[in-house]
Amino acid sequence: MLQQTVVATVKPYYAKFLAAYPTVQELATASVEDVCALWAGLGYYARARNLHKCAVAVAELGGFPNRIEVLRTLPGIGPYTANAVGAIAFGQKVLPVDGNVERVAARLFAITAPLPGAKKTIAAAAARLMEDEDAQAAPGDFAQAMFDLGATVCVPKSPNCFICPWSTHCQAKATGLATTLPVKAKKAERPRRVGSVYVLLDRQDNVLLLRRPPRGLLGGMLVLPEVPPVKARWRHAGAVEHVFTHFALTLWVHAARVDVMPEEALRAPVGSAALPSVMRKALDAGCRALNHADNGKRSP
Repeated sequence: MLQQTVVATVKPYYAKFLAAYPTVQELATASVEDVCALWAGLGYYARARNLHKCAVAVAELGGFPNRIEVLRTLPGIGPYTANAVGAIAFGQKVLPVDGNVERVAARLFAITAPLPGAKKTIAAAAARLMEDEDAQAAPGDFAQAMFDLGATVCVPKSPNCFICPWSTHCQAKATGLATTLPVKAKKAERPRRVGSVYVLLDRQDNVLLLRRPPRGLLGGMLVLPEVPPVKARWRHAGAVEHVFTHFALTLWVHAARVDVMPEEALRAPVGSAALPSVMRKALDAGCRALNHADNGKRSP
């Protein structure tokens, strides 16, 4: 959950997730739809699907493998996660390289090549730190110390070089480059996409939903329809904006209320529908428009 999501956002999700699935075996036997529902709002939903697949694979193996090369074969497990599990859980002599460790290594070794192209170079340089006897004696502790060093001392904009335990060995500090590293290549401007969604409510404030295919954007998640699901008096409810990793999205929202939903329709109460953030924004906009219209009808 903490990959690409901040701690403050993750904490309540993590607590609910552990309460629902306290063991890998229980997660493995859950449906992927239920797992995605608990993940709704965290974004990057492939993580939820891969987490479920990983739990199934681990359950079939009878437990977590403790070798790095086997960990990397599990769904959703890349070099960073494999090294983190290997070092912290099993004492493997490897270093997980997250953004904090990446920044520390880029400065220690004064690596000026820009990211993301320099990731392999920086990771290889960071791995040299594991040659230290103390690091090898407690790989998990060393990894977490590196995380903390990057998060609290070797911070992005104003590194606290004067209290850094490695300041005398830091090539970036010696050459006056600490505040400029790591160099990041200029990001291309995100393309903008435009779409529409339809908020259909019944008199009990249930909303009609669809489930996305398991792969692709918002895979496996509940979403609002992109075309009118029924003939109705559709009201324009404005637009909502949302930014994904590779593009920005403008969604025009249309809303209507009907007495009875179609019998085959998938529906959920407005307040508790497990929706991705972008769909929650659209649903809220649609509800506001319908509530405004309903209040207008009741006015004298």
